[in-house]
Amino acid sequence: MKARPLSHLDIRPGVSPEKAGNLPGRFEKERGKGLAFFLAIAVLLLSGCGGEKAAPDATRTKEPLISGVVIETLAPVRVAESFEATGTVKAVHTSIVAARVMGTVTSLAVKEGDLVEKGQLLLTIDDRDAVQREKAAEAGYAEALKARETAGQSRTLSELTASRYRKMYDEKAISRQEMDQFETQSRVAALEQERVQETVHRAAAALSEARIYRGFTQVVSPLRGRVTEKRTEVGSMAVPGVPLLTVESAADFQAEIAVDESLSGRLKVGTPVPVLIEALDLRTTGRIAEILPTVDPQSRSFTAKVVLNGPGLRSGLYAKALLPKGEKEALLVPRTAIVEKGQLTGLYAADGQGVVSYRLVRIGRTYDGRLEILSGLRAGDRIIVGGVEKAVDGGILATGK
Repeated sequence: MKARPLSHLDIRPGVSPEKAGNLPGRFEKERGKGLAFFLAIAVLLLSGCGGEKAAPDATRTKEPLISGVVIETLAPVRVAESFEATGTVKAVHTSIVAARVMGTVTSLAVKEGDLVEKGQLLLTIDDRDAVQREKAAEAGYAEALKARETAGQSRTLSELTASRYRKMYDEKAISRQEMDQFETQSRVAALEQERVQETVHRAAAALSEARIYRGFTQVVSPLRGRVTEKRTEVGSMAVPGVPLLTVESAADFQAEIAVDESLSGRLKVGTPVPVLIEALDLRTTGRIAEILPTVDPQSRSFTAKVVLNGPGLRSGLYAKALLPKGEKEALLVPRTAIVEKGQLTGLYAADGQGVVSYRLVRIGRTYDGRLEILSGLRAGDRIIVGGVEKAVDGGILATGK
Protein backbone atom coordinates (compact mmCIF):
# COMPACT_ATOMS: atom_id res chain seq x y z
CA MET A 1 0.00 0.00 0.00
CA LYS A 2 1.25 3.40 -0.95
CA ALA A 3 1.48 6.10 1.70
CA ARG A 4 -0.58 9.25 0.84
CA PRO A 5 0.29 12.71 1.98
CA LEU A 6 -1.32 13.99 5.19
CA SER A 7 -3.32 17.23 5.31
CA HIS A 8 -3.07 19.74 8.12
CA LEU A 9 -5.78 17.78 9.92
CA ASP A 10 -3.38 14.83 10.23
CA ILE A 11 -1.13 16.63 12.65
CA ARG A 12 -3.78 17.19 15.41
CA PRO A 13 -2.62 15.65 18.65
CA GLY A 14 -4.37 12.48 19.72
CA VAL A 15 -5.44 11.42 16.18
CA SER A 16 -3.93 8.36 14.59
CA PRO A 17 -2.74 8.47 10.99
CA GLU A 18 -5.39 5.97 10.00
CA LYS A 19 -8.29 7.99 11.39
CA ALA A 20 -6.80 11.21 10.13
CA GLY A 21 -6.96 9.92 6.58
CA ASN A 22 -10.86 9.71 6.81
CA LEU A 23 -11.51 13.25 8.32
CA PRO A 24 -11.90 15.15 5.01
CA GLY A 25 -14.78 12.99 3.87
CA ARG A 26 -16.56 13.18 7.16
CA PHE A 27 -16.26 17.02 7.18
CA GLU A 28 -17.78 17.31 3.72
CA LYS A 29 -20.71 15.15 4.78
CA GLU A 30 -21.51 17.22 7.89
CA ARG A 31 -21.22 20.46 5.93
CA GLY A 32 -23.80 19.21 3.44
CA LYS A 33 -26.30 18.48 6.20
CA GLY A 34 -25.95 22.05 7.70
CA LEU A 35 -26.36 23.69 4.34
CA ALA A 36 -29.60 21.79 3.72
CA PHE A 37 -30.95 22.93 7.12
CA PHE A 38 -30.27 26.60 6.50
CA LEU A 39 -31.82 26.39 3.04
CA ALA A 40 -35.02 25.00 4.55
CA ILE A 41 -35.22 27.88 7.08
CA ALA A 42 -34.72 30.44 4.31
CA VAL A 43 -37.55 28.96 2.25
CA LEU A 44 -39.92 29.15 5.23
CA LEU A 45 -39.03 32.80 5.90
CA LEU A 46 -39.47 33.76 2.26
CA SER A 47 -42.82 32.05 2.07
CA GLY A 48 -43.99 33.87 5.23
CA CYS A 49 -42.99 37.29 3.91
CA GLY A 50 -44.65 36.55 0.65
CA GLY A 51 -47.88 35.75 2.47
CA GLU A 52 -47.98 39.11 4.27
CA LYS A 53 -47.21 40.96 1.09
CA ALA A 54 -50.04 39.30 -0.67
CA ALA A 55 -52.58 40.23 2.05
CA PRO A 56 -55.57 42.15 0.68
CA ASP A 57 -55.89 45.96 1.20
CA ALA A 58 -59.18 45.56 3.04
CA THR A 59 -57.52 46.19 6.44
CA ARG A 60 -57.10 49.95 5.75
CA THR A 61 -59.51 52.19 7.80
CA LYS A 62 -61.97 54.21 5.71
CA GLU A 63 -62.03 57.99 6.43
CA PRO A 64 -65.16 58.96 8.49
CA LEU A 65 -67.86 61.08 6.90
CA ILE A 66 -68.78 64.29 8.75
CA SER A 67 -72.31 65.67 8.58
CA GLY A 68 -74.45 68.13 10.54
CA VAL A 69 -71.85 70.90 10.66
CA VAL A 70 -72.06 74.55 9.64
CA ILE A 71 -69.41 75.86 7.24
CA GLU A 72 -68.37 79.49 6.92
CA THR A 73 -66.01 81.00 4.37
CA LEU A 74 -63.61 83.55 5.81
CA ALA A 75 -63.60 87.05 4.37
CA PRO A 76 -61.75 90.14 5.66
CA VAL A 77 -63.86 92.82 7.32
CA ARG A 78 -63.10 96.39 8.37
CA VAL A 79 -62.75 96.81 12.11
CA ALA A 80 -61.77 99.69 14.34
CA GLU A 81 -58.11 99.30 15.24
CA SER A 82 -57.21 100.06 18.84
CA PHE A 83 -54.12 100.46 20.94
CA GLU A 84 -53.96 98.47 24.17
CA ALA A 85 -52.65 100.56 27.04
CA THR A 86 -52.32 99.72 30.71
CA GLY A 87 -52.70 101.77 33.82
CA THR A 88 -53.81 101.90 37.44
CA VAL A 89 -57.19 102.61 39.00
CA LYS A 90 -57.17 105.58 41.37
CA ALA A 91 -59.80 107.54 43.24
CA VAL A 92 -60.73 110.84 41.64
CA HIS A 93 -60.66 112.58 45.03
CA THR A 94 -57.95 111.63 47.52
CA SER A 95 -57.36 113.48 50.78
CA ILE A 96 -54.21 113.14 52.87
CA VAL A 97 -55.22 114.00 56.43
CA ALA A 98 -52.63 115.75 58.60
CA ALA A 99 -52.72 117.54 61.93
CA ARG A 100 -52.90 121.33 62.29
CA VAL A 101 -51.48 121.29 65.83
CA MET A 102 -48.71 119.43 67.58
CA GLY A 103 -49.63 116.93 70.24
CA THR A 104 -49.95 113.32 71.24
CA VAL A 105 -52.57 111.19 69.50
CA THR A 106 -55.00 110.21 72.25
CA SER A 107 -57.50 108.11 70.26
CA LEU A 108 -58.09 106.55 66.82
CA ALA A 109 -61.71 106.12 65.78
CA VAL A 110 -61.10 104.36 62.44
CA LYS A 111 -58.93 101.72 60.82
CA GLU A 112 -57.85 100.98 57.28
CA GLY A 113 -60.74 99.95 55.07
CA ASP A 114 -63.44 101.76 57.07
CA LEU A 115 -66.04 103.82 55.24
CA VAL A 116 -66.40 107.31 56.70
CA GLU A 117 -68.76 110.22 56.17
CA LYS A 118 -67.75 113.80 55.64
CA GLY A 119 -67.13 115.42 59.04
CA GLN A 120 -66.83 112.11 60.89
CA LEU A 121 -64.28 112.01 63.72
CA LEU A 122 -61.10 110.17 62.74
CA LEU A 123 -58.73 110.77 65.69
CA THR A 124 -58.09 113.10 68.63
CA ILE A 125 -54.97 114.89 69.82
CA ASP A 126 -54.11 115.93 73.39
CA ASP A 127 -56.07 119.17 73.90
CA ARG A 128 -55.14 120.25 77.46
CA ASP A 129 -53.24 123.34 76.35
CA ALA A 130 -56.00 124.18 73.87
CA VAL A 131 -58.59 123.96 76.65
CA GLN A 132 -56.62 126.41 78.82
CA ARG A 133 -56.20 128.77 75.90
CA GLU A 134 -59.93 128.69 75.31
CA LYS A 135 -60.65 129.42 78.97
CA ALA A 136 -58.29 132.41 78.93
CA ALA A 137 -59.99 133.73 75.82
CA GLU A 138 -63.41 133.34 77.43
CA ALA A 139 -62.24 135.29 80.49
CA GLY A 140 -60.84 138.06 78.32
CA TYR A 141 -64.05 138.30 76.39
CA ALA A 142 -66.10 138.51 79.57
CA GLU A 143 -63.84 141.28 80.87
CA ALA A 144 -64.17 143.19 77.63
CA LEU A 145 -67.95 142.99 77.86
CA LYS A 146 -67.86 144.48 81.37
CA ALA A 147 -65.55 147.24 80.22
CA ARG A 148 -67.94 148.02 77.39
CA GLU A 149 -70.82 148.23 79.83
CA THR A 150 -68.84 150.59 82.09
CA ALA A 151 -67.85 152.74 79.17
CA GLY A 152 -71.44 152.94 78.04
CA GLN A 153 -72.62 154.09 81.45
CA SER A 154 -69.84 156.68 81.64
CA ARG A 155 -70.83 158.03 78.24
CA THR A 156 -74.46 158.27 79.28
CA LEU A 157 -73.52 160.16 82.45
CA SER A 158 -71.26 162.53 80.58
CA GLU A 159 -73.94 163.29 78.01
CA LEU A 160 -76.55 163.99 80.77
CA THR A 161 -74.13 166.23 82.65
CA ALA A 162 -73.26 168.15 79.52
CA SER A 163 -76.97 168.58 78.75
CA ARG A 164 -77.69 170.09 82.18
CA TYR A 165 -74.75 172.46 82.02
CA ARG A 166 -75.79 173.55 78.51
CA LYS A 167 -79.06 174.86 79.96
CA MET A 168 -77.13 176.65 82.66
CA TYR A 169 -74.83 178.10 80.01
CA ASP A 170 -77.83 179.29 78.04
CA GLU A 171 -79.07 181.05 81.21
CA LYS A 172 -75.62 182.63 81.60
CA ALA A 173 -75.13 180.74 84.87
CA ILE A 174 -71.73 179.29 83.87
CA SER A 175 -68.90 180.48 81.72
CA ARG A 176 -68.03 179.27 78.24
CA GLN A 177 -64.87 177.62 79.56
CA GLU A 178 -66.85 175.51 82.00
CA MET A 179 -69.23 174.55 79.21
CA ASP A 180 -66.36 173.48 76.94
CA GLN A 181 -65.01 171.30 79.73
CA PHE A 182 -68.26 169.36 80.13
CA GLU A 183 -68.70 168.91 76.38
CA THR A 184 -65.12 167.62 76.08
CA GLN A 185 -65.75 165.10 78.85
CA SER A 186 -68.84 163.90 76.97
CA ARG A 187 -66.87 163.43 73.73
CA VAL A 188 -64.07 161.56 75.57
CA ALA A 189 -66.64 159.22 77.11
CA ALA A 190 -68.01 158.46 73.64
CA LEU A 191 -64.53 157.75 72.31
CA GLU A 192 -63.79 155.52 75.27
CA GLN A 193 -66.93 153.55 74.60
CA GLU A 194 -65.85 153.05 70.97
CA ARG A 195 -62.39 151.96 72.11
CA VAL A 196 -63.83 149.45 74.56
CA GLN A 197 -66.15 148.18 71.80
CA GLU A 198 -63.10 147.40 69.65
CA THR A 199 -61.60 145.63 72.65
CA VAL A 200 -64.71 143.49 72.78
CA HIS A 201 -64.28 142.63 69.09
CA ARG A 202 -60.67 141.59 69.66
CA ALA A 203 -61.63 139.50 72.67
CA ALA A 204 -64.38 137.80 70.66
CA ALA A 205 -61.90 137.04 67.86
CA ALA A 206 -59.41 135.64 70.36
CA LEU A 207 -62.11 133.41 71.83
CA SER A 208 -63.11 132.19 68.35
CA GLU A 209 -59.47 131.48 67.53
CA ALA A 210 -59.02 129.53 70.75
CA ARG A 211 -62.09 127.44 70.01
CA ILE A 212 -60.90 126.75 66.44
CA TYR A 213 -57.48 125.80 67.77
CA ARG A 214 -59.12 123.37 70.17
CA GLY A 215 -61.15 122.01 67.26
CA PHE A 216 -57.90 121.14 65.48
CA THR A 217 -57.31 118.54 68.19
CA GLN A 218 -60.28 116.62 66.75
CA VAL A 219 -59.37 115.48 63.22
CA VAL A 220 -62.41 114.80 61.03
CA SER A 221 -62.84 113.39 57.53
CA PRO A 222 -62.83 116.02 54.77
CA LEU A 223 -64.96 113.85 52.46
CA ARG A 224 -67.12 110.77 52.23
CA GLY A 225 -64.95 107.80 51.34
CA ARG A 226 -62.77 104.97 52.57
CA VAL A 227 -59.71 105.04 54.82
CA THR A 228 -56.97 103.50 52.68
CA GLU A 229 -53.88 104.21 54.78
CA LYS A 230 -53.11 104.78 58.46
CA ARG A 231 -49.72 106.17 59.40
CA THR A 232 -50.08 106.80 63.13
CA GLU A 233 -50.99 105.02 66.34
CA VAL A 234 -52.31 106.06 69.75
CA GLY A 235 -49.46 107.64 71.69
CA SER A 236 -47.59 108.85 68.63
CA MET A 237 -46.73 112.51 68.20
CA ALA A 238 -48.75 114.42 65.64
CA VAL A 239 -46.79 117.15 63.86
CA PRO A 240 -48.43 119.81 61.68
CA GLY A 241 -48.23 118.88 58.01
CA VAL A 242 -47.16 115.27 58.56
CA PRO A 243 -49.74 112.82 57.07
CA LEU A 244 -51.72 110.73 59.53
CA LEU A 245 -54.44 109.10 57.37
CA THR A 246 -55.43 108.84 53.72
CA VAL A 247 -59.09 108.97 52.74
CA GLU A 248 -60.21 108.26 49.17
CA SER A 249 -63.55 108.92 47.59
CA ALA A 250 -65.65 105.74 47.50
CA ALA A 251 -67.78 106.82 44.55
CA ASP A 252 -65.60 108.31 41.83
CA PHE A 253 -62.70 106.41 40.25
CA GLN A 254 -60.51 106.84 37.20
CA ALA A 255 -57.86 104.82 35.40
CA GLU A 256 -54.61 106.63 34.77
CA ILE A 257 -53.48 105.08 31.47
CA ALA A 258 -49.96 105.30 30.05
CA VAL A 259 -50.41 106.01 26.32
CA ASP A 260 -47.68 105.67 23.70
CA GLU A 261 -46.48 109.00 22.31
CA SER A 262 -47.51 107.88 18.80
CA LEU A 263 -51.13 108.60 19.80
CA SER A 264 -50.34 112.12 20.94
CA GLY A 265 -52.85 114.47 19.35
CA ARG A 266 -55.24 111.67 18.30
CA LEU A 267 -57.13 111.32 21.58
CA LYS A 268 -59.82 113.77 22.66
CA VAL A 269 -61.53 114.47 25.95
CA GLY A 270 -64.89 112.70 26.08
CA THR A 271 -63.89 109.79 23.81
CA PRO A 272 -65.43 106.47 25.03
CA VAL A 273 -62.83 103.86 25.93
CA PRO A 274 -63.43 100.13 26.70
CA VAL A 275 -61.65 99.16 29.94
CA LEU A 276 -60.97 95.72 31.42
CA ILE A 277 -60.33 95.20 35.15
CA GLU A 278 -59.06 91.61 35.27
CA ALA A 279 -59.05 91.35 39.07
CA LEU A 280 -62.81 92.00 39.13
CA ASP A 281 -63.54 90.36 35.76
CA LEU A 282 -65.15 93.70 34.94
CA ARG A 283 -65.59 95.05 31.42
CA THR A 284 -66.85 98.60 31.33
CA THR A 285 -66.71 101.68 29.14
CA GLY A 286 -65.23 104.87 30.48
CA ARG A 287 -64.64 108.31 29.04
CA ILE A 288 -61.44 110.29 28.76
CA ALA A 289 -61.70 113.10 31.31
CA GLU A 290 -58.21 114.57 31.08
CA ILE A 291 -55.12 114.25 28.90
CA LEU A 292 -51.82 115.39 30.36
CA PRO A 293 -49.78 117.23 27.71
CA THR A 294 -46.32 116.22 28.92
CA VAL A 295 -44.54 113.08 27.66
CA ASP A 296 -42.36 111.01 29.96
CA PRO A 297 -38.89 110.96 28.35
CA GLN A 298 -38.08 107.53 29.81
CA SER A 299 -41.22 105.57 28.89
CA ARG A 300 -42.05 107.74 25.85
CA SER A 301 -45.67 107.90 26.97
CA PHE A 302 -48.18 110.39 28.29
CA THR A 303 -51.06 109.97 30.75
CA ALA A 304 -54.77 109.89 29.93
CA LYS A 305 -57.33 109.78 32.75
CA VAL A 306 -60.41 107.66 32.03
CA VAL A 307 -63.40 108.02 34.38
CA LEU A 308 -64.82 104.62 35.41
CA ASN A 309 -68.03 103.24 36.88
CA GLY A 310 -68.56 99.77 38.25
CA PRO A 311 -68.93 97.70 41.41
CA GLY A 312 -65.92 96.85 43.55
CA LEU A 313 -63.58 99.50 42.17
CA ARG A 314 -60.72 100.55 44.42
CA SER A 315 -57.36 102.19 44.09
CA GLY A 316 -54.40 100.16 42.88
CA LEU A 317 -56.23 97.77 40.54
CA TYR A 318 -54.62 96.94 37.20
CA ALA A 319 -56.54 98.20 34.18
CA LYS A 320 -56.34 97.63 30.41
CA ALA A 321 -57.81 100.15 28.00
CA LEU A 322 -58.38 99.92 24.24
CA LEU A 323 -57.74 103.35 22.78
CA PRO A 324 -59.06 104.11 19.27
CA LYS A 325 -56.30 104.21 16.65
CA GLY A 326 -58.00 103.84 13.25
CA GLU A 327 -59.34 101.02 11.03
CA LYS A 328 -57.88 97.83 9.59
CA GLU A 329 -58.92 94.59 7.83
CA ALA A 330 -59.16 91.47 9.97
CA LEU A 331 -60.34 87.86 9.80
CA LEU A 332 -63.01 87.22 12.43
CA VAL A 333 -64.45 83.91 13.58
CA PRO A 334 -67.19 83.13 16.14
CA ARG A 335 -66.19 81.78 19.51
CA THR A 336 -68.05 78.55 18.76
CA ALA A 337 -65.47 77.70 16.08
CA ILE A 338 -62.53 77.64 18.51
CA VAL A 339 -61.47 74.19 19.76
CA GLU A 340 -58.86 73.92 22.49
CA LYS A 341 -56.85 70.73 22.87
CA GLY A 342 -54.74 70.98 25.97
CA GLN A 343 -52.38 73.88 25.41
CA LEU A 344 -53.29 74.11 21.72
CA THR A 345 -55.83 76.51 20.25
CA GLY A 346 -57.26 75.87 16.81
CA LEU A 347 -60.31 75.15 14.70
CA TYR A 348 -61.44 72.73 12.01
CA ALA A 349 -61.08 73.80 8.37
CA ALA A 350 -62.09 72.01 5.16
CA ASP A 351 -60.05 72.10 1.97
CA GLY A 352 -61.37 72.06 -1.61
CA GLN A 353 -61.90 68.29 -1.50
CA GLY A 354 -63.92 68.45 1.71
CA VAL A 355 -61.14 66.97 3.84
CA VAL A 356 -61.27 68.36 7.38
CA SER A 357 -58.10 69.19 9.27
CA TYR A 358 -57.36 70.76 12.64
CA ARG A 359 -55.59 74.11 12.16
CA LEU A 360 -53.57 75.77 14.90
CA VAL A 361 -54.30 79.49 15.11
CA ARG A 362 -53.19 82.54 17.07
CA ILE A 363 -56.05 84.60 18.45
CA GLY A 364 -56.05 88.38 18.78
CA ARG A 365 -58.66 90.75 20.15
CA THR A 366 -62.44 90.49 20.28
CA TYR A 367 -64.60 92.57 17.98
CA ASP A 368 -68.37 92.50 18.56
CA GLY A 369 -68.18 89.03 20.07
CA ARG A 370 -66.00 87.55 17.30
CA LEU A 371 -62.33 86.67 17.66
CA GLU A 372 -59.58 88.03 15.45
CA ILE A 373 -57.34 85.40 13.83
CA LEU A 374 -53.76 86.66 13.64
CA SER A 375 -52.19 83.58 12.01
CA GLY A 376 -53.10 80.07 10.85
CA LEU A 377 -55.87 81.02 8.39
CA ARG A 378 -56.31 83.24 5.38
CA ALA A 379 -59.17 84.77 3.43
CA GLY A 380 -61.19 82.18 1.49
CA ASP A 381 -60.59 79.32 3.95
CA ARG A 382 -63.67 77.35 4.94
CA ILE A 383 -64.07 76.64 8.64
CA ILE A 384 -66.57 74.75 10.77
CA VAL A 385 -68.47 77.20 12.99
CA GLY A 386 -71.32 74.94 14.12
CA GLY A 387 -71.37 71.33 15.26
CA VAL A 388 -67.61 71.33 15.88
CA GLU A 389 -68.07 68.42 18.27
CA LYS A 390 -68.80 66.25 15.23
CA ALA A 391 -65.64 67.24 13.40
CA VAL A 392 -62.73 64.79 13.19
CA ASP A 393 -59.23 65.55 11.98
CA GLY A 394 -58.87 63.78 8.61
CA GLY A 395 -62.62 63.29 8.12
CA ILE A 396 -64.50 64.13 4.93
CA LEU A 397 -67.55 66.35 4.69
CA ALA A 398 -70.59 64.34 3.75
CA THR A 399 -71.75 67.11 1.42
CA GLY A 400 -68.42 67.06 -0.45
CA LYS A 401 -66.87 70.34 -1.54
